[in-house]
Amino acid sequence: MKIFAFGDIHGCITYLEDLFRKVRKKIDRDEDLIVFIGDYIDRGPDPAGVVDFILELRKAYRTVCLAGNHEQMLLDYYYHARNRELYFSNGGTTTIMSYGIVSTPSGKRINIPPEHLEFYGSLLPYYETEKYIFVHAGIKPGVSLQDQDPVDLAWIRSEFIYSDFDFGKTVVFGHTSQLFRPYVDKYKIGIDTGAVYGGKLTCLELPAIRFHQAP
Repeated sequence: MKIFAFGDIHGCITYLEDLFRKVRKKIDRDEDLIVFIGDYIDRGPDPAGVVDFILELRKAYRTVCLAGNHEQMLLDYYYHARNRELYFSNGGTTTIMSYGIVSTPSGKRINIPPEHLEFYGSLLPYYETEKYIFVHAGIKPGVSLQDQDPVDLAWIRSEFIYSDFDFGKTVVFGHTSQLFRPYVDKYKIGIDTGAVYGGKLTCLELPAIRFHQAP
């Protein structure tokens, strides 16, 4: 089985379409697995289009979708009207514009389709295989995977990245942008290469540790 892990997309639908075209012929629909590392939305031009693309992809391919901190912020804002400033300062405006606003008896809210809300609610905090751990931001060193704080899984940065802790498996993560070039060390691989900041969108092919990028 091969695994194809996609880094942070952040609404960059054209990059996602281009990158998937590059790797599509390499993917066996019955045997291989596609993993999305989270942060599908915010900052980029078409967050809703990215989710539509992934929903269609899931109909034909074995796919795992993880939760990023941006999906957490969106749901917190949508359901509880919390942390408005935090969400807006982290690029939430593009997601709101992508979906539009609808008036309801209780006031105005983001017009997120039910299938998209179901998608956001189904996202996993991490995914583990025999040799790899896939997570959005990282793992707190010295804490078992089952005991990790969901906030750390979606938000942690330097404490994880600069640690030489052996997690027992290679950790594949996003969240912290490495412009253009993926981050690779003995214990982890970072695949957020700053697509929304003028960098690349990266797909990591495992177990070959081969990188595919767009544009």
